[in-house]
Amino acid sequence: MAQRYGGRYSPDPPPEDGEARAAAHRLSTAPTRFRIDPAGARVNFLYLPAAVLAFVALGGGPERLALGLIGAGLWALAAWLTREGLRAEAAYHDRKVARRPALPRKLAASLLTGAGTAVAAGLSGGDPLGAGLYGVIAAALHVTAFGIDPLTDKGLPGVDEVQQGRVTRAVEQAEAKLAEIRRIADRLGDRALEERVAGFEAAAQALFRTLESDPRDLSAARRYLSVYLTGARDATAKYAEIAERGPNAAARRDYMALLDDLEENFAARTRKLLQNDRADLTVEIEVLRDRLRREGLRTEDSEE
Repeated sequence: MAQRYGGRYSPDPPPEDGEARAAAHRLSTAPTRFRIDPAGARVNFLYLPAAVLAFVALGGGPERLALGLIGAGLWALAAWLTREGLRAEAAYHDRKVARRPALPRKLAASLLTGAGTAVAAGLSGGDPLGAGLYGVIAAALHVTAFGIDPLTDKGLPGVDEVQQGRVTRAVEQAEAKLAEIRRIADRLGDRALEERVAGFEAAAQALFRTLESDPRDLSAARRYLSVYLTGARDATAKYAEIAERGPNAAARRDYMALLDDLEENFAARTRKLLQNDRADLTVEIEVLRDRLRREGLRTEDSEE
């Protein structure tokens, strides 16, 4: 069986002790978790017309240059808003409880695309009406290609809106800390470390989705969303400072162990919450059956 070569200067340096080798083996046999950008590469092409328009405008007079730069700026801003809108929409659909985006980014991007197109059409010497029609067509095509933003809040029926709001705010703050941990880890360029952070991130996201399903569990998991994630973020920043100064096997090993403990604890808390939910459901069913018996109705169990 072929064996991959590894050395001191390879992308994944070999561990230096048995414990680290075992940890590396767990990483190599675990399924890889990929983070796919919801915006994709297609949004990058939206920046190309802006660059071309700015370049073309350099060959004209001051008025042409000003209009060209304005049009290019509108297109570039529209591309950026489109990217952020697609990411916000993906996060909205991933959650069971979510608020609609405060700013409809994709709709704003459609308007900016139309405005930039109208300015670009005006540079060619066309009449204002024709330039405006080009802008309307471009805005419509942008809406057709990327859709519109979610316009309504999404929640669970039968759950108090105040509790939903508390969970939503708590999860948003926790996900911001989680994203900061991921950014710091990605900056180091350590593939094994990125994989371990991704495992912890998956366990944390599972806990978030469980809390969104039943906001009553927030009090039982609040320290996981605040204290533990804050500590994990601070520990990640501290390890990054050490790693950027030079290799430190002991610090890396300790940080990896911390991520293992965090992932295990978050997963255990998620299982505990799910078990409590099933226990609550069993109690509710028994109470309902007792009520039916008192009212003289027969359940399937009593018929048996």
